[in-house]
Amino acid sequence: MRLVVEPGGRVRCRYGEAIDLAALGALSVRRASHVEPDGAGAWWADLAPAGGPRLGPFRLRSEALRAEAGWLDEHLLGAAPG
Repeated sequence: MRLVVEPGGRVRCRYGEAIDLAALGALSVRRASHVEPDGAGAWWADLAPAGGPRLGPFRLRSEALRAEAGWLDEHLLGAAPG
């Protein structure tokens, strides 16, 4: 889990349960995307809530989840550390 600490002390991350985020202070959690199947059984990652694109189609839900996580990490948290 990657945490981005802003100069004012605000912490941003892609939600996960690897650490107890409440230990950092008051939480504000909001949805950044939706991963859903279409009528044909293909999976899509809709990043519209975060101002992003619709990614897909993917054959497997796990593929859509990986694409979703990658886009969020790159565009909302900045490029991954080298």
